[in-house]
Amino acid sequence: MLNSGPTQPFSPALSLVIACDDQAEVDRYWSAFSDGGKPNDCGWIDDRFGVSWQVTPKQLVTYISDPDPKKAAATMAAMMTMQKLDVDALRRAHDAA
Repeated sequence: MLNSGPTQPFSPALSLVIACDDQAEVDRYWSAFSDGGKPNDCGWIDDRFGVSWQVTPKQLVTYISDPDPKKAAATMAAMMTMQKLDVDALRRAHDAA
């Protein structure tokens, strides 16, 4: 990527996704991007250069794709309350529905 300076800054119109295997991987990326970066809602974080990242556990896709709409909706509702995604909290929301 090339940033052309202040006349064409990065924006959330482009984001890169990191599909993490577990909470430890989510935590590692989140910590790295937090150094000079800005956390956003639902697992999004801007790094120190202004690039938007989605730090997403792979389990999230499974939970929100559940054929049971109540389980999928409960997972989405839990995700909407988070900045850094919490795999255990997402699982609990999914399983409780």
